[in-house]
Amino acid sequence: MFIIRWFVFLVVKIGLSLLCRIDARELRRVPARGPMIAISNHTGQLEVPILFAWLAPRPISGWAKSETWDKPFFKWLFNLWGAIPVHRGEADMNALRAALEKLDAGYIFGVAPEGTRNKTGRLLRARPGAVTLAVRSGAPILPIAHWGGENFTSNLKRLRRSDFHLRVGRPFIVHNGGGRIGREERQQIADEMMYQIAALLPEEYRGEYSDMSKATTEYLNFDVPEIGQLKVAPTFAKPTSIG
Repeated sequence: MFIIRWFVFLVVKIGLSLLCRIDARELRRVPARGPMIAISNHTGQLEVPILFAWLAPRPISGWAKSETWDKPFFKWLFNLWGAIPVHRGEADMNALRAALEKLDAGYIFGVAPEGTRNKTGRLLRARPGAVTLAVRSGAPILPIAHWGGENFTSNLKRLRRSDFHLRVGRPFIVHNGGGRIGREERQQIADEMMYQIAALLPEEYRGEYSDMSKATTEYLNFDVPEIGQLKVAPTFAKPTSIG
């Protein structure tokens, strides 16, 4: 399985490098080991294989909609990548527990706070699912923004290469003082996380988060080790009550 996994990563990396001009230099700032939640926008088919292939051999996992496993090829591919099926529109505790186990094993766990693919490239309003994982795990969160992938399909039809850009932001930890988190607080935390992604994007891609004057950091703690120094897994926080 290890050899097959490496071969798939190699094929993906070579193939996408031929089809796209990929600017992924900032991924070098991702720490070499230790648990981390990577939050990013979700625009199309490119960002997932690029993150998996360009961060290899760094162990990485993430949620994917459960319907993906209905298709034999994608079931095989996503199982090979170690992705976790999640049932959207409900509180999927099995998916949450599986994600916590991945983080406990030192993985990067990828989450798209928007909760669905954004075909226009402009940010949608965040859903609060990523907040639950962040609070339960206590793991550092790394914002990653990308753009250009929304043009991939149309460019491919015209036999054009796509320009794909990745930017990495400052890591932070979600803190709430250990109290109960209600619906409004969850949404505020989700919005604060999304503004960290928006700050990395060109203005035309910020969508629902275009007005950066509304960005707050009330629940974000940036007092974490610098990127590249996060070598030891943090002690995970005790479960916090989430309403």
